[in-house]
Amino acid sequence: MKSKRTSSKNYLVQGSILAAASIIAKIIGMIYRFPLTNILGDTGNSYYSTANEIYNIILMISSFSLPLAVSKLVSERLNRREYRNAHRVFLCAVRFAVVAGGIAALLTYLLAGVITKYVMSFELAVHALRVLAPAILICAIVGAFRGYFQGYSTMVPTAVSQVLEQIVNAAVTLICAGIMYKYGMSLAADGGSELLGPAWGAAGGTFGTVVSLTVAMLFMMMIYLGKKSTIRAQMRRDHTERRESRKEIYHVLALTILPIVLSTVLYNITNVADQGIFNKVLRSQGYTEGQYGTIWGIYTGKFRVLMNVPLSLASCLAPSMVPSLAAAVQRRRRWDAVDKVQTSIRFTMLLTIPSAVGMAALGGPIIQLLFPSTKEGLPLAAGIMQAGALMTIFYGLSTLTTGILQGLGKLRQPLINCAVSLVFHFILLYFLLTTANLNIYAVIYANIFFAVMVSVLNGLAIGRFLNYRQEIWRTFVIPVVASVIMGAGAYIAYLGVNKLFGNAFATCVGILVGVIIYCVGLVSFRGITLEEIAAMPKGHLIIKFIRKLGLLR
Repeated sequence: MKSKRTSSKNYLVQGSILAAASIIAKIIGMIYRFPLTNILGDTGNSYYSTANEIYNIILMISSFSLPLAVSKLVSERLNRREYRNAHRVFLCAVRFAVVAGGIAALLTYLLAGVITKYVMSFELAVHALRVLAPAILICAIVGAFRGYFQGYSTMVPTAVSQVLEQIVNAAVTLICAGIMYKYGMSLAADGGSELLGPAWGAAGGTFGTVVSLTVAMLFMMMIYLGKKSTIRAQMRRDHTERRESRKEIYHVLALTILPIVLSTVLYNITNVADQGIFNKVLRSQGYTEGQYGTIWGIYTGKFRVLMNVPLSLASCLAPSMVPSLAAAVQRRRRWDAVDKVQTSIRFTMLLTIPSAVGMAALGGPIIQLLFPSTKEGLPLAAGIMQAGALMTIFYGLSTLTTGILQGLGKLRQPLINCAVSLVFHFILLYFLLTTANLNIYAVIYANIFFAVMVSVLNGLAIGRFLNYRQEIWRTFVIPVVASVIMGAGAYIAYLGVNKLFGNAFATCVGILVGVIIYCVGLVSFRGITLEEIAAMPKGHLIIKFIRKLGLLR
């Protein structure tokens, strides 16, 4: 029983470290997007988002799955104390990253014009995409290093590199975006299109990604060199007779990566495909590139940026789970795997449900606070926040359950589930755009349907494999009840303060009141146990604090 608690605590601590770093990184990323949106405008923001969406898809195809695959393979070998084979996996992964990332980066640069013009119907995004091309190679190398350390069940190098990456990204992005926006406007003044300013500004913004990833790569290399003596000492203690050849490792790496790549691409391709369909349908309905670009810029540059902050929690728990789940499967410890799955799903719901309710209750005020330049588009932005709140919950759950299945070794199941869901998603999207004429809300409702379907299919698959059913009351019911009370309290607090002090102060007060109400409700309704709080970083201090409030005996 002690080993079970220790395992769970270590997994939660590592997941919490990565989640905390990811939240910090997302907050930094969210903060710099505010001035970036003010620099580029909604149209320029749409060019910036388009280039990043294409970049992300190409990265997923080439090497995005490397950290997950490497951590899984390294963890399996470390559990068998095969330290030399674990290190060989890492070296092969780095070679794979250089080759795959290099080819993908070159093709992206050469085909950028074709992709942006004929696939996305957004021709001027070509400049931003070409600037991003080298980042594909650099990110692939960084991923190999991150996966290696995650295989050792330590998320600290990954966490620190993510925060460092975002700090550099924020500074360089804003500086370069401002410089290149002025350059584009000078081209427009010389007789060019008025869209050249936003287009070149977006290109300057994407240069920040290239520089920040380079800094992250150098940091990970320094960490690796610093731990080289420890790694060598482990390999000297390795008396395993069987040494895996490069051919064997590349074969296993390919078999592990391919299903993950396909499921990841299918899961994340929706935004790129949605934009392509959205642009083409609205163009056929008489909208100009500037008009549908502005609508999409509000959706991606405001709503999705805010949604990604709580959503990053689920995407952080998944990588921390993969090594521990792989170890549990390797040792045939079903109880350990069940415990990790149940706990991770509960913690994801405890965080994403109140985030979604908060976005719905204070959507308009939050947009007005964070994007003060949004005036004409404020009603649309607020409506998108409210309509898309459910995406936060179900995208978080679908992301996590996909990672759980991959950690359990069921690599094909997420691929099948995503493929089936994607077909119905596109059918629904096209119907809502053309027949129902719902504009951007068609994209939101189709994405909610997609995430719900993936979550259900993944949940059924996990239940079949582990022969368990997720606990309902504390995982879903209590967080929903506490969140609804929180949303009502936050909105009432906002209305009361707004009349006296204005939107900015009232929004901050509303959010603070909402957080307090939710935490009090969660503890009062026994939605979280002492053991679970204690498993968090600084959990004993949290328990001490809530005991002083009289919420726990």
